[in-house]
Amino acid sequence: MNEMLKELCVINGASGDESRVRDYICRNITADEVFTDNLGNLIVFKKGKNTPKNKIMFAAHMDEVGLMITYADGEGFLRFGAVGGINPEVLLGRGFKLESGAYAVCSTKALHQQSKDERQKIPEISELYLDIGAGSREEAEKAAPLGSYAYFDADYFEFGDGFLKGKAIDDRAGCLIMMDMINGEPEYDAWYAFTVQEEIGTRGAAAAAFNVAPDIAFVLETTTACDIAGVSGAKKVCELGKGAVVSYMDGGTLYDRGLYSLAMKTASENNIPVQTKTLIAGGNDSRAIHTSRSGVRTCAISVPCRYLHSPSCVIKASDLDAVSALAEKMLSAAANI
Repeated sequence: MNEMLKELCVINGASGDESRVRDYICRNITADEVFTDNLGNLIVFKKGKNTPKNKIMFAAHMDEVGLMITYADGEGFLRFGAVGGINPEVLLGRGFKLESGAYAVCSTKALHQQSKDERQKIPEISELYLDIGAGSREEAEKAAPLGSYAYFDADYFEFGDGFLKGKAIDDRAGCLIMMDMINGEPEYDAWYAFTVQEEIGTRGAAAAAFNVAPDIAFVLETTTACDIAGVSGAKKVCELGKGAVVSYMDGGTLYDRGLYSLAMKTASENNIPVQTKTLIAGGNDSRAIHTSRSGVRTCAISVPCRYLHSPSCVIKASDLDAVSALAEKMLSAAANI
């Protein structure tokens, strides 16, 4: 799975530009029904050994955060807006690859040219620019047309005791787990929604859930782990190496209590390491799915991830395996409740 995760993560696919990710998934799955809806969601049906009483859908989003070019000045420098939630601190000094294939560096005024006040504050995105080596507006717009995308130019690598680093692990990890389920021999029929535009408001999930109309949905995600230097107690939220994260509530969803309890029970019975979040924060496609039509019983199972929405997302392989194992078991556990 690690090699395929690398292949998924190096593909560029911000909100609204997910086609390359979708094409990769289509080439690497074998299913009974596959189609793309008008918004760009990839909807897949996989027949299992049995037909469940409940219609079950798994969901994971294909898109990642990125930048969109909004302006080129007379000297050839590019201004941009964020596609999704990005902390300006993770942009400064980073390399980027443009949709056209050109490369860029993100920067702002040099430190020794900044005033005392400027040095003490984090610059806004509006104060940053991309340098693509252009000398004029015309040259810049040829390499980076307005409305085109820029992506983190970031390596994927393994380090330490089973740690994996790369851009877009949020949520290519969830996509990978669903691909693995589709290509396996599932016990029950299920639908799988590879969604678009999660990072700008869970828009794809709203359309996918309306289309599929599931009774029960499992959202396979990554979630913020703050088990880093200087953070202790509840503020860690969740920790790498402690297994799958099952949420009871976040910033967008109050999860189905029965499914939450079932997930914890199923993990315990199958010796799958599991944890929950120690803060109510964040959100994911569940926000749109659980209120679709007349309501959908929803559960989120996530891989804990450090440094989300940066070029250096970090997860642990054992947690990815735990989410994969729990997702598979939950398909059977929820089939006839």
